[in-house]
Amino acid sequence: MKNMDSIKFFPMGEDALIMEFGDTMNIEMNNTILSWKKTIETAAIPGVSEIVPAYTTLTVFYRPEDIFAYHPFERLKELILQLSPPLSTIIKKKQIKEIPVCYEEPYALDLKFVADFNKLSIQEVIQIHISQIYPVYFLGFSPGFPFLGGMDSKIATPRRTVPRSTIPAGSVGIAGEQTGIYPLASPGGWQIIGRTPYQLFDQSHHQPTLLQSGDLIRFITISKEEFQALEGKHVD
Repeated sequence: MKNMDSIKFFPMGEDALIMEFGDTMNIEMNNTILSWKKTIETAAIPGVSEIVPAYTTLTVFYRPEDIFAYHPFERLKELILQLSPPLSTIIKKKQIKEIPVCYEEPYALDLKFVADFNKLSIQEVIQIHISQIYPVYFLGFSPGFPFLGGMDSKIATPRRTVPRSTIPAGSVGIAGEQTGIYPLASPGGWQIIGRTPYQLFDQSHHQPTLLQSGDLIRFITISKEEFQALEGKHVD
């Protein structure tokens, strides 16, 4: 767990406080951030409206009038510094969520490019991609979009020079040393290597997002026929 002295606090506008824990993105950092998130949530500080984790920061949104009339940022910082998250973070044994992916055409738009760029065969790229367990660091960019850690650098590939105007929902992509899943159809520049039939975001569902910060996932391969049978499925 980060020493309190090493955490930096910054205001973001008039109604948000950023806690910065360092500049290295890894599972230990993510675990620290999620531990602080839970600690602040449990404290139920009046006026705190939302807590948003990212790679190396935690942003706490608040209603200034409910924190303190004159210096709400300083008051909230003071309240947070009074909290005591665990000195060491215990990683509980978590169930690994399996995300089925079809790595075949017409879903694998850029798989050959990724293979050629890294001087690998298509099957080698797929095998490397499915061999890892990926922690979900946080959700962002669009509702339910998981930013994942743990991708093998052997398949790292730069973004497309010209982004696509529309990426289909469920598309699995690579950008640099990251991999992620587009939950909704949207513009994007990631290299698309496959698609999952699962629905990652469903506003009508009691839990709209399939994945949460702190989850662990593994990709598994499926055929086009299996994809069609599972398409649009929202899994709890």
